Amino acid sequence: MDNSSGVGVLDKAALVLSALESGPATLAGLVAATGLARPTAHRLAVALEHHRMVARDMQGRFILGPRLAELAAAAGEDRLLATAGPVLTHLRDVTGESAQLYRRQGDMRICVAAAERLSGLRDTVPVGSTLTMKAGSSAQILMAWEEPERLHRGLQGARFTATALSGVRRRGWAQSIGEREPGVASVSAPVRGPSNRVVAAVSVSGPIERLTRHPGRMHAQAVIDAAGRLSEALRRGGGA
Repeated sequence: MDNSSGVGVLDKAALVLSALESGPATLAGLVAATGLARPTAHRLAVALEHHRMVARDMQGRFILGPRLAELAAAAGEDRLLATAGPVLTHLRDVTGESAQLYRRQGDMRICVAAAERLSGLRDTVPVGSTLTMKAGSSAQILMAWEEPERLHRGLQGARFTATALSGVRRRGWAQSIGEREPGVASVSAPVRGPSNRVVAAVSVSGPIERLTRHPGRMHAQAVIDAAGRLSEALRRGGGA
């Protein structure tokens, strides 16, 4: 075959996965699509199922498995982090404030990248910091586009309301003034993956004295632009 790697079993496994890309297939369908002998197609499909790269639907047909989505998500995260450094540095330089990138992790959010203000009073959030999903502009962003049931659960005990999140969805950015920490303001915008799902939040944060009680007026556009650059990088790299 033209695209042979020289490792026959891997080439055949790739044929099976490629055949399933167009949708569920019976064993007979796999045989027809791949040209493999029936015992070979079955053996490979079952082996791939063991590794969660293939699964079965309700009718028992072979489908692509959950492991592929997990690997794709990890690749997307690596791409996001590879791009984040220069984008956050630019955002910090444009706004004069510390810039962060947050991802949701269960009921918390984690700072996965940051560019610190070089001098003066800072709002330092070290990379790896785990913060609440109940307060702060990036928490609002990571919550605003959730499915209704998860959104309803997440609002219990939150410092923001469903009405506030409705405004976030309409504007495309969020702000908080002393919501997570007294004296600190922030502005955040969503980073979207190839399927348009919100995968991260870009933020700038600093003292209310500098950001004022209307930080969005000062910095929303810069934060939206930074989030847009990261979203575009994920689209370029990620198919779907």
